[in-house]
Amino acid sequence: MNLPIFDIEIDDLPTLSIPEKNITVQIARLDKIHPQVSGNKIYKLHYFIKACLASSHKTILTYGGAFSNHLVATAFYCQQVGIKCIAVVRGNEQQKFTSHTLASCEQLGMKLIFVDRELYKLQANKTHENNFNTQFGDCTIIPEGGFAADGAKGAALIVDSLKKYKPTHICCAVGTATTIAGLMLANCNAQIIAVPAIKNMLDIEERILNLIGTYEREKLTIFNEFHFGGYAKYNQQLIAFMNQFYKANNIPTDFIYTAKMMYTIQRKLQEGFFTSNSSIICLHTGGLQGNATLPKNTLIF
Repeated sequence: MNLPIFDIEIDDLPTLSIPEKNITVQIARLDKIHPQVSGNKIYKLHYFIKACLASSHKTILTYGGAFSNHLVATAFYCQQVGIKCIAVVRGNEQQKFTSHTLASCEQLGMKLIFVDRELYKLQANKTHENNFNTQFGDCTIIPEGGFAADGAKGAALIVDSLKKYKPTHICCAVGTATTIAGLMLANCNAQIIAVPAIKNMLDIEERILNLIGTYEREKLTIFNEFHFGGYAKYNQQLIAFMNQFYKANNIPTDFIYTAKMMYTIQRKLQEGFFTSNSSIICLHTGGLQGNATLPKNTLIF
């Protein structure tokens, strides 16, 4: 599958930029690379798929919850390149009837195996001695969200498209911290701004070290107070921001990741966190299909 992963569209955000301080804000539209292999997912999958294609088994085994963008991206990518894929899903089979995400995965040919939370927790981030790998034969294992060295290595490719803009800051929402680790691995000159979408995610630095071994701590800033209640949680304040942001910029966001990150950046701009001459690039990490789970007419896009 030939996708333009090295040609990311960059949109200006004049409604957030501050000309009198020479502060510019742009958004990297990873969401526009492909409607299903959305956002940062294609990058995190890149080296796993490459390894699987070079193997003899041609099967991917991965993990995720009922609303995992990672699962949809994996299912589509595998279908396109002719690889079998199996997903171990946290929860029960009834979720197939309420999750737009899981329905899409099955339509794309992904085999879904439902397990309870305890078993999922034991297996989801293992790459060796994996019970499901034994059950389904030899597979290329992708941990939840691509959380592995190859996932971070793939995410580092994002920076190749951003360097020519010479950003002083690159901003990204955080789920597993794989993409943030990749941005740190790329070793660009920008300050990396991390916005966890998960409540009490206090181990980001530990996760980065686990993925890439070492990094320059002074180049990382974490704002962990804008999760809006936790993963996939939202309130009317966030929904209002998403609609306002769309009206102002004609750019849709998802309520799980990018909206929370953009809300944070707007707040920090208003609070004066960014100094004069800042060149800020925010990553739109896709996942727009997740908005289908919101009540009808919640969003104006």
